[in-house]
Amino acid sequence: MTESMISVTDLCKVYEMGEVKVQAVCGVTFDIAPGEFVAIIGHSGSGKSTLMNMLGCLDTPTTGAYRLDGVETQHLDDNDLALIRSVKLGFVFQQYNLLPRQTALRNVEMPLLYRGVPAARRKARAEMALRMLGMGDRMHHRPNELSGGQQQRVAIARALVGSPSVILADEPTGALDTKTSDEIMGILRSLNRNQGLTVIVVTHEPEVAAYASRVLTLRDGQLVSDGPAPRRAAVTQQAPGRPL
Repeated sequence: MTESMISVTDLCKVYEMGEVKVQAVCGVTFDIAPGEFVAIIGHSGSGKSTLMNMLGCLDTPTTGAYRLDGVETQHLDDNDLALIRSVKLGFVFQQYNLLPRQTALRNVEMPLLYRGVPAARRKARAEMALRMLGMGDRMHHRPNELSGGQQQRVAIARALVGSPSVILADEPTGALDTKTSDEIMGILRSLNRNQGLTVIVVTHEPEVAAYASRVLTLRDGQLVSDGPAPRRAAVTQQAPGRPL
């Protein structure tokens, strides 16, 4: 039996705001197998962003257990959590989070810089990631010289360059038009299917969630449904190239 890539058991997160306690996530339990493409969907305030922060080791649960690729994370210190984020996880955000004064190439190199990878190897891996995402002719452009879709491709290349086990995408199409959103989701789906990456997308849009194979629905901090994603029309998307 294959061990789960992600295993969440009775996960809860409570925030204290003065004398008031706000329960953002309550009693959530699920497993995600290696190579799954899962969407977490819910309205604003449903707890999906809080859950994503815990899955990304950016926040820790108040109670419950979270195992990532066989490692119990809930009792790890900040240094250990940072190491897991660096090695196991790749992040894609709604607002891209690119360094504005750096080129696309330099932005993609950054995760490897923090890991102490030598300069020549950093550059080679970053160039490969950008070419794989169709950005080979834009790698020396700065973010303000790129469209929103191009910036998100750079962000995906940055997430991939460290060869993570899991890609976590938080509203990755929220700042994009419909056509560009379809292109970005097609890229994530191709990475999942062709490279076997585990992909988790947080969204409030059913059209985006439909790219996944499975949808977890949150409401008021609780998991209210877990099942196959609805079918959607096929999207023509050139698959990314060879693995990094």
